[in-house]
Amino acid sequence: MKILLVEDDEFIGESIKDYLELQNNRVDYYSSPLKALEEVYPSHYDIYLLDINMPEMNGYEFYNELKRYASDVPVIFITAYSDMDHVEKAFELGAADYIKKPFELKELELRIKRLVFKKTSEVKITDDYNFDIKNLKLFYKGEEVELTPNEKYFLEILVKNIGQVVDMETLKDYIWEEKSVCDNTLRTQVKKLRAKLKENFIKNVRGSGYKIEKQ
Repeated sequence: MKILLVEDDEFIGESIKDYLELQNNRVDYYSSPLKALEEVYPSHYDIYLLDINMPEMNGYEFYNELKRYASDVPVIFITAYSDMDHVEKAFELGAADYIKKPFELKELELRIKRLVFKKTSEVKITDDYNFDIKNLKLFYKGEEVELTPNEKYFLEILVKNIGQVVDMETLKDYIWEEKSVCDNTLRTQVKKLRAKLKENFIKNVRGSGYKIEKQ
C-alpha cells in the first residue's frame, strides 16, 4: 500500500518510514506539512499518518486541506497529547484512528492493516480477472499473472479508481514517483502489460489517460 506520513520529529518519522517499508509498503515521508502540501497528490494514498503538534501547521489543519481533494482516505493521528479534548477533535474531523506516543511500531502496523484491509482486498475486473490490492497480484481464472513492479503499481491505481479516468501525469507520478519520465514511457509500459492479458480491460481515453470500467 502507499502511505503518506507527516511527522516533524525526524527520528520518529524515519523510524516509522523504515519499519513500514520493510513490510513492503511505499511511504512518502515529510517533516514539513507545507512542503507536503506542495508535492503530494492526496488521492494517491491508501492512508495518512499525521502528527498533530507541528510548528508550521498542525495535523488537524493539514488534514482539512487533504480532505478537499480526497475525503475518503482514512487518517491515523499521531500525538503526544493524552487529554480527551484532542481525541474528541480528531474524531470530529473524521479520524479513523488515533495513537499516542510512545507506541510500538508493530501496533501502528496492525492499526493500519485493520483500516485499509477491513474490506476484501480482491477486486473483480472482469469475469475472469481479479486484482488483489493488498498483495498487488493479478489473477486470471485463479492463476496468478506474472507482473513487473511497475505493472503492479499501474494496475493498483487504476483498480483503486475503477470506473474513473486516471490522467497521464498522475499515473507517471504514482508509478515512477520522483523520476521524470515521458508519456511514451508510460505508453510502452501499457503496451507490454496488454501483451500479457487475454482480454483488454485497460481503456485508453484519448487525450486524458487510462481507466478500467466498472463491472
